[in-house]
Amino acid sequence: MFHGSMPALITPFTDDNRIDAAAFKSFVNWQIDEGSHGLVPCGTTGESPTLSHSEHMSVVEMCIEAAAGRVPVIAGTGSNSTSEAVTLTQHAHKAGANAALVVTPYYNKPTQNGLYAHFKAIHDAADIPILIYNIPGRSIVDMTVETMARLAELPNIVGVKDATNDLARPARTAIACGTDFCILSGEDATAVPLLAGGGHGCISVTANIAPRLCADVQNAWTAGDMASVMAHQTRLMPVHDALFCETSPGPVKYAASLLGKCSSRARLPIVEIDDTSKEQVEAALRGAGLLN
Repeated sequence: MFHGSMPALITPFTDDNRIDAAAFKSFVNWQIDEGSHGLVPCGTTGESPTLSHSEHMSVVEMCIEAAAGRVPVIAGTGSNSTSEAVTLTQHAHKAGANAALVVTPYYNKPTQNGLYAHFKAIHDAADIPILIYNIPGRSIVDMTVETMARLAELPNIVGVKDATNDLARPARTAIACGTDFCILSGEDATAVPLLAGGGHGCISVTANIAPRLCADVQNAWTAGDMASVMAHQTRLMPVHDALFCETSPGPVKYAASLLGKCSSRARLPIVEIDDTSKEQVEAALRGAGLLN
């Protein structure tokens, strides 16, 4: 079962808009050293929509190579094109990823039967554990618990990254899909309530710049230390809020630049965040003790 704190990794870029391979590999090693329980390259935070296919595959391969089996790698392989998602998922399997994270098809607005058919096609074409990424705020469609339960009957559909912000959803999902179905939060601010509802961890934006603290939240929960859970979460909440003061990953890339991890550069149509947003991000990092 995938569990704990897993950053949805940013993709660093150079000043000429190329992938900064050295910065990315260094970032992966820092994440592992700081206690992250897994790594998720090429998700929304990794700007997968603006990566070419070859870049996407290269980032997945670099992450797997740098991780060197120390923690699981869950490769983002989703697309609104089923055939494209199949290709990326097959590549993740061949590259040695431990699982694939597949987003619900955005823009197309498929029906529930369409969602089922999309994920079944990917499942049947690639022999790798698959996590459904349900994020209605970005993809417009919302996979119902009933559809997810149908998919959970397929042997390689093993869990969900739930970014619905519906705190009743995890409990309903656990009942419908069974105790072996992995439920991960896709929303940092509600990661702790999701654990209380039957979740197993968080695929996190904030873990990019606070990996130790995010891992501490999950470890304290596992240990049953609720006082520490709430103390860590209270410390992190202003950071969670600041990292979504504008469209992600703009704020988190700026935060990473303040920590000296990489450039704040993102690819269009994501632009540099406003000065007022920069002030909010910096203040949140200082308040949490992440920046001196």
